[in-house]
Formats: sequence, structure tokens, C-alpha cells
Amino acid sequence: MASYTISRLLDLPFYTEGPAVDADGNLYFTTLTGGTIGRLGTDGQYRPWGQAGCPNGQSILPGGEHWVCDTGKAAISRFSPQGEWLGHIIQASCAGVAFDTPNDLVVDAAQHLYFSDSVRENGKVCFVGAGGEQRIVAAGLDYANGLVLSADGSRLFVAESYRNRILHIALSGPGVAAGPPEVFAELPFNHNGYNLPDGLAVDRQGRLWVAHYGMQAVHVLSETGELLFTIDTGMPLVSNLCITADNEEGQTILVTGGYGEPGPGALLEIKIKG
Repeated sequence: MASYTISRLLDLPFYTEGPAVDADGNLYFTTLTGGTIGRLGTDGQYRPWGQAGCPNGQSILPGGEHWVCDTGKAAISRFSPQGEWLGHIIQASCAGVAFDTPNDLVVDAAQHLYFSDSVRENGKVCFVGAGGEQRIVAAGLDYANGLVLSADGSRLFVAESYRNRILHIALSGPGVAAGPPEVFAELPFNHNGYNLPDGLAVDRQGRLWVAHYGMQAVHVLSETGELLFTIDTGMPLVSNLCITADNEEGQTILVTGGYGEPGPGALLEIKIKG
């Protein structure tokens, strides 16, 4: 495997989630029960950026808006580039079906929104199209969690936490499943704690990066689901990750999580060479 280094960017009183990077290289994350969306600027200075009930996964759109899962309000919220709350995109129900715990989200280039509803046994993946149409993409999942689209948008990857595996869903169109979810990869098992795959990311090579809560690990899977290598982060509750740089020299990964819930939490940066 490639060599890597791990740096601790921040220590915080609350467990962290929702890593994201804007076009200028500023880093963002959420603190769930802390109610805060935080910003770590390119100057290395941290400040609270936005407030929500219980902010979780987030995505930054090309125009600078943030779309954020607010678990505390059972909603997906919009924030301006300056951190002002602009309202809910959707709340409490999708396509006439109730949802309770929006956890993670992904927004495609056309601003179609996918988000997970993280409940045991009947977790869901929901869809809100750019034109407002709503669909349930998948249901009956045992805690649907992290989401990411393949580079060409033809597949949606879903972390099914309590089955310790990654699913993939073929899409025949935006928000339209071509068939039921299929198993993409079964993950390593930790006999001494939790084994809950959480946040996901895809790199330019098509590899899938998995934040593995309870294993203090980040796994890297091939395009066919083979485990390529694992990074021990030293942080037990790894919640999520995003790729902030990806080129021929390697990748830079922003990792969220912590040492307990509701805290303490931390923000890590992993630099991979090669």
C-alpha cells in the first residue's frame, strides 16, 4: 500500500461529522449534538459557521450553498455561503413516506439530492429531484448511512451499518433504481467493538473510501469491492470522510469522528503518497 501520514487538525468537545471542502479550500464539519457547523479556514483559524438542531452530513454546492442533514429536525436544510439558514428542502416525509433520521446526503451535478434515513431494519434512501419530484430509492435497510455516487452517476453506494457492508444500487435515471440493492463488499469485523461502516467517498481512480466506525479505520476498496488497504486512524469512532485533494501525487482526506458520543471529537487529515 501507499505510505501515509495522519495529522490532527482540531480537538473539539463534540463528536464530529459531515466533512466538506469549498472551492477556496476551507474545511467544514458538523458537531451533531453541539448544534454547530464549523469552519476551519485556509489560514488555520477555526470558527463556528452555522447553527442547526443536530447537523450531520453536508454537501457544498458549486454556488457555495451548503445542504445539511438536520437529524434534530428530521430535515434537509439549506445554508447560504455565509452560514445563514435559508429553510428546509424537505422535512419529515418523502414521497408520502415518513422519515425520521436524515444522516448523510449526496447531491449530483444537476442538484438532484439523495439522502439516507438511518433507522434499524427499515432504513431508507430518499430522493428529491431538482424539479421537486420525490422518490424512495431503497427501503428495508438495517441503518442506511453513508452515501456516494459513482463518478458517472450510474451507481449509488450505501453503507448498511448494522450489516457491516456496502451496497450498491444501479440507477436507470436520477433517483430511479434499476433493481434492488446488491452487496458490493463485506467489511472486516472487529470482535471488540462496533463494526459500523459510515461515510463514503470515491476517488478519481474509482476506488471507494469507507469510514469504519468502531474500528478506528478507513478502508479503501477497489472498483470491484476488493479490500486494497486499511488505514488505522487511532480514532475509535471514525464517522465520515471527504477527499480534499486527489492527483498523481496522492490524496488528502479529511476525516471526522471522535472518542465517544456526544464527545470528545476531532478532525484529522490523512495524506497519502502514490
